[in-house]
Amino acid sequence: MHVEEVEIYSDATNRAILRHPSRKFPGVLIQGDNLHLLCQQADTACEGARETMSAENYAALNNLRNSLWAYLNHYKQVLGEHDMRLPFTG
Repeated sequence: MHVEEVEIYSDATNRAILRHPSRKFPGVLIQGDNLHLLCQQADTACEGARETMSAENYAALNNLRNSLWAYLNHYKQVLGEHDMRLPFTG
């Protein structure tokens, strides 16, 4: 872990906008518990859409779900490496 200053453009609850010094553009900070909920919602959307969407559209939706889960898995790994507890179960 290291500490750096970031530029905070908005610290609105659950949608902070900040820029890391090494990045050109700001990003959105998604809290871990909210990311977990987004992953669950994406799972539900994929489950419901599998039979009703075209294969191409379902693949796009599934790619979105997989991207969210990749972020969440990285989040869980990093917190584990720093002996931090997850803000959700599962």
